[in-house]
Amino acid sequence: MSASFLALTACGLSGTDNNADESKTVEVPQPPADNFADEMASRDPAMGERVPEEIPDSEDRPVMQAQVVLERQGFGPGVIDGEMGLSTENALTGFQEAHGLDVTGEMDEATTQKLAQWDNIPATRVVTIPESWAKLSFTKIPDGADQQAKLDSLGYNSLDEKLAERFHTTIDVLKMLNPGGKPAGKNQVKTQDAAAADPLATGAFFSAGQRIRVPNVGADRIAPGAKDKESWSKTLASLGVGSEQPKATRIVVSKSAGTLKAFDANDKLVALFTVTTGSKNDPLPLGNWEVKGTAYNPPFAYNPELFWDVPNTDDKQQLPPGPNGPVGVVWIDLTKEHYGIHGTPEPQTIGRVESHGCVRLTNWDAARLAGMVKPGTSVLFKS
Repeated sequence: MSASFLALTACGLSGTDNNADESKTVEVPQPPADNFADEMASRDPAMGERVPEEIPDSEDRPVMQAQVVLERQGFGPGVIDGEMGLSTENALTGFQEAHGLDVTGEMDEATTQKLAQWDNIPATRVVTIPESWAKLSFTKIPDGADQQAKLDSLGYNSLDEKLAERFHTTIDVLKMLNPGGKPAGKNQVKTQDAAAADPLATGAFFSAGQRIRVPNVGADRIAPGAKDKESWSKTLASLGVGSEQPKATRIVVSKSAGTLKAFDANDKLVALFTVTTGSKNDPLPLGNWEVKGTAYNPPFAYNPELFWDVPNTDDKQQLPPGPNGPVGVVWIDLTKEHYGIHGTPEPQTIGRVESHGCVRLTNWDAARLAGMVKPGTSVLFKS
């Protein structure tokens, strides 16, 4: 453990006392005026301060709390679900490496102590689904590429799916956090919202204007300059991803570990994400490559000749952009022809199923990575 951390714990996070229960209570902070994120953006307290919870959570969620902190620090746990799975273990290894701790992938004592400086960031928060979402339309994405090509975009299937991606989780986790359609709380009266009582009436469990409990994802500030790319800034806001990311000079993708690491100009590890890296039929092309460029919200040229598991008799198609497209919200093009780093319409499968040789991340992690790289960024694919 570093001397600086020993001094921090001895003096307390606020510089006065190390009794966490005596941390200063503050009014719920408002988002900065220059934050162009959506109205569900995180509103975090300063170090050592605690925000009073209007609806205290019904239970402690230590793993989910660690997940939201790890993600804010650049070490993505994948889908935030409160479970100690593969992606969370990978995130812990990244955090441990970056902070000079023993790399165990476990919530050991040293790691728990290091993470404790952010213990005023709660695992969940309560938000109101924007009324403007009532005006959104959703279309069930058909399976066939020929049918997908007829759509204007490959957007979300439902408001529920959009909401889950906004908070880096799954619909099932959101339902767990909101039994009967109400935020889980210590004094919850278990009645049902109209939408929750009859989800078939609206096609979704959740609805605009509803107050719900969500994983407390953060680091979602959209800076004013990001408005220069308005469509991309809207995508970032919809993913709960900030426009300000650390700059990476090199990327290392490990086939065996199933991870992508980003290092800055000082060779400091600034991010780690769990990835899917290929298959027996389309193995990861090991070697040194570079980033050629980045396509934001890209369409997808579907060519069956490039897919071993698709009949060559299928027609080529130009698929529209969208988060449910084959490459998700972003394509980071590499100097290796036909290969890139990109998002996915199935975040829960990252690290668990095969890809067609490219490197896949969740849409929110791919969006973060896109803000870190530029043409010429070094990319190493290793075994």
